[in-house]
Amino acid sequence: MKRAILAGIVAACVMSTSVFAADLKIGYVDMQRALTGSEAGKEAKEQLAAKVKKYQDEINVKQEDLKKLKDELEKQGALLQDTVRAAKEKDYQNKLKDFQRFTKDAQEELQGKDEELTRKILEGMDKVIKEYGRLKEYTFIFVKNEGMLFADEKADLTEEVLKLFNSNRKK
Repeated sequence: MKRAILAGIVAACVMSTSVFAADLKIGYVDMQRALTGSEAGKEAKEQLAAKVKKYQDEINVKQEDLKKLKDELEKQGALLQDTVRAAKEKDYQNKLKDFQRFTKDAQEELQGKDEELTRKILEGMDKVIKEYGRLKEYTFIFVKNEGMLFADEKADLTEEVLKLFNSNRKK
């Protein structure tokens, strides 16, 4: 719906007076490229990679413990008394549930952290794009691939916006 309204506004602007059309200045930003190419995006990626490694190490240890318990249960199961075997099976099931909860929680935390970091970067990028648009007197700046059927590469402002975004972080 937003895209249709936006496309209608752009079409109306373009078709309006030739004086306005001459002053029309349109550009776009590839937000995915801006996210991954920004210093903040690279730092966020490193932070997430460190968290992933930490969780993966913990998961590997827990998996190994579970494997040992299962192997022990399979090898000794027939030799153990029913009550001892039942206790070991219950212990294994509890540890398996804990492991599954841990991996689910880790995945949710990583996803939440990724979303949080991305949101912060996008908010900063939004401010920079608006500042850039006012400074360079753009009529419209679009996000690439959001309702755009065609965009000439000459209208790509991503690198200029990235430079401004990265330089603003250093201040």
